[in-house]
Amino acid sequence: MEELYGYSYDEIDVGMTDIFSKTVTEADIMAYAGVSGDTNPVHLNEEFAAQTMFKTRIAHGMLSSGFISAVFGTKLPGPGCIYIAQNLKFKAPVKIGDTVVARVTALEKDDAKKMIKFETVCTVGDTAVITGDATILIPDRG
Repeated sequence: MEELYGYSYDEIDVGMTDIFSKTVTEADIMAYAGVSGDTNPVHLNEEFAAQTMFKTRIAHGMLSSGFISAVFGTKLPGPGCIYIAQNLKFKAPVKIGDTVVARVTALEKDDAKKMIKFETVCTVGDTAVITGDATILIPDRG
């Protein structure tokens, strides 16, 4: 089972970083609306969205923030880690066809609790669309 796990707590150094990248599609938005129940027309109805400050449909903010979870669960720290907390600031909209790059960077370690605080940022091109931080627990594999 060892090969199923990501990094152990001791293998992660402050400053380590990793990313997940995904181009947001119509199918992603529809699937997220179906799974989450968030059917806000700003995400689903072009005629409605054209009347908003965005002038077009936008992706659910939590869809893009889910890409942060993808980094944690598959890359850094990877499988076996436990999400404890997440703070998010939504800075700019994500539209269909935008490629979102989610980046996590280890900021500080709590040796007593085996938790690591990470900076979390999602960008589209040079624009930060989400900023924040997260706390992740890396349990012993015992």
